[in-house]
Amino acid sequence: MSLQNQFEQAVADSKNLPERPDNMTLLKLYGLYKQASAGDADGERPGFTDMIGRAKYDAWDALKGVSQEDAMQQYVDLIADLKG
Repeated sequence: MSLQNQFEQAVADSKNLPERPDNMTLLKLYGLYKQASAGDADGERPGFTDMIGRAKYDAWDALKGVSQEDAMQQYVDLIADLKG
């Protein structure tokens, strides 16, 4: 199975985890997903009134320079860990 297929399966699996991950793990998943699917963060960082948007942007921006393939693999591995 290709990495792209593994990634797509992990994205599907993320919706059926045995328990909801904590917020830090959710942010990591979000950042890895965005890095894997869109590459380095772009656009404006949301303003201070949008705390959730800011946290999500920062989680993505923290992965700047990580290749899309590496981000996919990290996402796949993290979902595998969360599935138990």
